[in-house]
Amino acid sequence: MSKLENIVLTKLYYSIGEVAAIFEVNTSLIRFWEKEFTVIQPKKNKKGNRLFTVKDIEHFNKIYQLVKEQGYTLDGAKKALKSGEKTLADANQHEVLIDKLEKIKSKLLELKK
Repeated sequence: MSKLENIVLTKLYYSIGEVAAIFEVNTSLIRFWEKEFTVIQPKKNKKGNRLFTVKDIEHFNKIYQLVKEQGYTLDGAKKALKSGEKTLADANQHEVLIDKLEKIKSKLLELKK
C-alpha cells in the first residue's frame, strides 16, 4: 500500500521533517536515501535546509515501496528505478487514476443528459 495514497500534496516544497513524517521514518533515512539515489535532488535554502518537491516525494515513495515493502536491496532498488520497472505502487496509482477518471466520466455523462 502506497504511503501517498491518502495524502494530498498541496505545497510547493516540503521540509525533511514533513517528508519523514509522511513515510514514518527518521530524517536520517531521508538524508541517506538522498545520497544513495540520484533521482532525489532537493533544493536547499540559504540556511542549507532541504526543500523537497512533490516529484522528490514521489521518488521517495517508489524507493520506499521497493526497499521497505517489497524487500529490495538498495542496489536492487537502484537498478529497478533505472530500468523503469513497474512497482506495485505504480500499478496501484494507475488503478486509482483510472477509477477517478471513470467517476469524472460518469458525472460528465450525467450532466450531458
